[in-house]
Order: sequence, then C-alpha cells, then structure tokens
Amino acid sequence: MVTTYLQMLRLFSRDLRLFLVTAAIVGLAWDGMRTVLLNLYLLRLGYGPQSVGLINGVGALAFALLCPPAGTMGRRWGSRNMLIAGASLLAAGFGLLPLAEFLPAAWRTGWLLATSVLTYLGLALYLVNGLPFMMDATQPEERNYAFSVHMALAPLAAVAGSLAGGLLPGAFSTLLGLPLEEAATYRFPLWLAGLLLVPGVVALLATRSADGEWIQTTASSTPAAPDSRAPSRLLIAIALIMALRFGGRGGVVTFFNVYMDEGLGVSTALIGTLVATAQLLSVPAALAAPLLAARWGNARTIFWGTIGMALCTLPLALIPHWAAAGLGFVSSTPLFSLTTGPIRVFSQELVTPRWRAPMASAFMMGAGLAFSAASLTGGYAIVALGYNTLFLVGAGLIAAGGVLFWSWFRVPRGQMARQRLPETGE
Repeated sequence: MVTTYLQMLRLFSRDLRLFLVTAAIVGLAWDGMRTVLLNLYLLRLGYGPQSVGLINGVGALAFALLCPPAGTMGRRWGSRNMLIAGASLLAAGFGLLPLAEFLPAAWRTGWLLATSVLTYLGLALYLVNGLPFMMDATQPEERNYAFSVHMALAPLAAVAGSLAGGLLPGAFSTLLGLPLEEAATYRFPLWLAGLLLVPGVVALLATRSADGEWIQTTASSTPAAPDSRAPSRLLIAIALIMALRFGGRGGVVTFFNVYMDEGLGVSTALIGTLVATAQLLSVPAALAAPLLAARWGNARTIFWGTIGMALCTLPLALIPHWAAAGLGFVSSTPLFSLTTGPIRVFSQELVTPRWRAPMASAFMMGAGLAFSAASLTGGYAIVALGYNTLFLVGAGLIAAGGVLFWSWFRVPRGQMARQRLPETGE
C-alpha cells in the first residue's frame, strides 16, 4: 500500500498539493479543536443540551440551505475563488464567536447563532467547491487515491487538534489562574483555532486553477451522461442517502462530548483523547478505501462500511458506561472515513463536469439538512427520552442510508456508475 501511494503522490498536481495543505489545517481547526471545544464552551456559558442543539442545528441548517447557492457561485466564479472565500469566512467565524462572552446575556444567543451561520457559510463554500476542485485537479488513475489522502489528512490533523482541544483549557486555566468551569479557559483555544486557519487561506491563494473556465468549456462540448434520467433523479437519490447517513451520524457527533461530560462525568482530557483516538484510526481507514474499492468496488465498500458504522454505534445506545460509549464512537468514526472518500468519488463520477457542482451541492445539502435536524431535535430528545434513544435512532438512520444506497445503485441501475464516462475515459 505504501509503495502504491508514493507512486500516486508523484502524480499529484501543485494545485492539489496546496489544497491538501489547507485540508489538513481545516481538519486541525474544525474537526479537531472545534469538535472538542465548542459544546463544552457553550456549557460553560450556562447553556444546556437544548440550547447546544439549537446553536449547532441552526448552523447546520444554514449550511444546508447555502449549499445550492455555493455550488452556483462555484460554477460562475470558479471553485478556487469560492474555496478562498469559504476558508476566510471559517477563520472569521472562529474569531468572532467567542466575543459572545463579552456581550449582555440577552444578546449572547443571537450572537452565537449569527456567528455560527457565518462559520457554516464558509464551510458550505469550502466543502461544496472542494469536490469539483479536486475532480479538476486529478486524473482518473489517481483520483481514488487523492480523495482518500484528502480524507486521511483531515482526521490525522484532527488528532493533534483534538488532543490540543482537550489539553489547552487546562493550560489556560493554570495560566490565567481560573477554574476549568470558567468560559475563558475555552475562549482562548477557540481563538487559536481561528488563527490557525489563516495559513490555509494563504495556501489556496497560491493555487493557479482556472477551473471555472474549464468546466464551462467542457460542459459545452461533452455529451450527456449515459443515464437519460440524470441528473435530477441522481441528485435526489444522493441527497436522500446523505440525509439518512448524516441524520444518524449528526446526533452522535453533536452530542457525544455532551453525553460524556454531562451524562457520564468524564473529564475534558479523556474526551479529547477518545476523539483523537477515533480520528487517528480514521487515517489508515481512509487510506485503505482505494484498495478495498479496487477489490470490491466503490458500491460494496460504501454499503458494508455504512452497515458496520451503524452496528458500531449501538454500544453508545445500549451500555451507559464511558468505555462502551468511547468504543462506539472510536469504532464508528474510522468507518465513516472509510466510506466518505468512495462515496464522494462515486457521486461525482455519476455526472459530467457540468453537473459536478450541483451534485456536490445535493450531496452537502442532504448532509447539512439532516445534521441540522439531528442537532435541533437531539437536545429535546435527550431531555424527553434520554441519550440512549437518540443514539439508537441514529444507528437506525445510518443503516437505512446504507440500505437505500444499495437498493438504488445495485445492478442493473448501479451498473451506470461503472460505465466509461465520455469526459474522463473511466
């Protein structure tokens, strides 16, 4: 595997390498530090699970609603420009959110919601336009490997971010002479995460891609996709599959650290260690995806990985102990990474270049809407029914997403995804 990846790395273009640098930085700040810190910061501000779910849910809802215009903007002005704008807004959102601590109590929730929406606008521009950017920056023979390296970099960087997120509040507590219950010990690490995003913006500014012109030229000269029903039915199918996938995963990601902290009384350092372990295991899982796809095909890799993810989520729901909850989170997260690269490539290769941005928009919008719903309703479900019900429903939704994917893309309908597309030669 190492030799194969080294060979493929030599094929990566300059633009792709720079994009991967930014991906690693975003993984450090967003997937690592923010995942550990944000909800704990909100708890220290005096918010409960319902408010935590509201703030996360409104941001995710904004993300979902902004995905279609993000794709349209990418088609019009180029994915490179939108990537730069998105990463810049991410950094701004990180920096502005902790200012809520200095506002009157009556204004805090509004500020947190507004800055969350700003941050998720940046994320929408970044994620939606990242997929077509990578498709343009890669050749067919290296594409699966490029997407897998991309998926591996984020959790690898997030390991460092998660560990930092778990340890920095204690360090600032000592430095400032404040107890860990004070919000200030979480404010400074959040500001640091925003500052770390600035080099990612600089890396994107150094790219030279003219992808907007390339897509327009190719779209006007490329024949239609082999399926006469495309792209509308494909867009809807992918959006629904992603909605189920993220509807289940969203409750786990949003409330895992809340459950560990408030429900089981686990220390912040241990929460950070568990999140970091999950992210670390995601690296070899993501890198193994092309090898499994070469043997089983993308469809089987996605299906069985998704079913495995659902099964691994069950300990969170069934055993109220930190070790079982940690095992469920740590085992399900690598399977999420294993399946994400293949499903991104799979969905992008279903359509011609003209429809890659809309496909990415449908992909991200389905995920965002479901994540928003899970966050918005999850807090209320916890209060009414408990954490175990939330996680049990999550496992069921993930499994339903895998079944829907297999039923829609199985042979003969799934055969279309493996035909040779005119624009790629695959």
